[in-house]
Amino acid sequence: MAAAPPGGAGGSRWTWRPVARDALLARAFHSCTELRGRLYLVGGLLAGGAAEPSADTVVLDPAGPAVRTGARGGPRRSHHDAAALGGRWLCAVGGWDGARRLAAVAALDAERGEWEAWAAAPGSCAPAGLSSHTCTRLSDRELRVAGREGGTRTQRRYGSIYTLRLDPGARTYRYREESYRSASRSGHCAALLPTPGPRPGHQLLLFGGCDSAEPEVAGHWRHGEIREEAPAAPLLTEQLSKLVSSGQGSRHGPRGLRHHSCSVVGPFAVLFGGETLTRARDTICNDLYIYDARRAPSLWFRFPCADRALKRVGHRTCLWNDQLYLVGGFGEDGRTASPQLCTLDLFL
Repeated sequence: MAAAPPGGAGGSRWTWRPVARDALLARAFHSCTELRGRLYLVGGLLAGGAAEPSADTVVLDPAGPAVRTGARGGPRRSHHDAAALGGRWLCAVGGWDGARRLAAVAALDAERGEWEAWAAAPGSCAPAGLSSHTCTRLSDRELRVAGREGGTRTQRRYGSIYTLRLDPGARTYRYREESYRSASRSGHCAALLPTPGPRPGHQLLLFGGCDSAEPEVAGHWRHGEIREEAPAAPLLTEQLSKLVSSGQGSRHGPRGLRHHSCSVVGPFAVLFGGETLTRARDTICNDLYIYDARRAPSLWFRFPCADRALKRVGHRTCLWNDQLYLVGGFGEDGRTASPQLCTLDLFL
């Protein structure tokens, strides 16, 4: 690619380039999930200080504008997470409904265009309530849920880890609490990455959501146990490899970061923005972090940004057609939601 233009992110080798603008995209603490070649945005807060979350579902097609779906019964949620199943279902898990934290599962049937409230299966050991947690696909029927449960008066000093089993045929879900726990985290992110070293496999890493700068392992699987395949992104993977080899990034990981975004691209976890816990003012960030898991020990690379217009919190990034997209989030003031859809441009 060509050398970085003067309009890059403060003269660095990357920027978020706007490719669309639509008022329907202006939201934060929503979910953004690829399903059937389109992006589905669910819920979120439409402005800072909003009393309750949105209940709408917005579909974004690469060939057209954003459209609010007519799907009935959409969940009123923010600070939730979502996952696609079977090429048909979009499952929204947990979150805040304006009155309480939930652990329930609502599912959009993309074929019928309708939302359904699935039921807890007998024996389900549900969390007390989830918000600002993560849900990571392990298979087409199983998610790993991680994060602190409960409200501010009931939060524990540790985070529980659950396996969530989903049954689209029966329209049910079942939580199983794992025997191990994580540090108390909220507003963190999770990345299922290949394990470096002589014994191939996968590990689920948690980043941020507390004061620690170190990732935490929330699950480890031997070779062949995880059949979940990340979307192929050969061009972006090659560009990220060149970026971390350019010598431009500092070897620093994020410390005390929450409500940032994270997307897995090949052997890399790409983190952006968020809110720092390390200072009292100017807390919303615009730095790009790349976690390189190709070898042990894994390495952090930080690529700072001087463009304050790119500060984001409560946003989402999504890998889509070999490009990384940035959707929504509050800007520098922490109250105004961005209506832009941006793509990550690397100048190498």
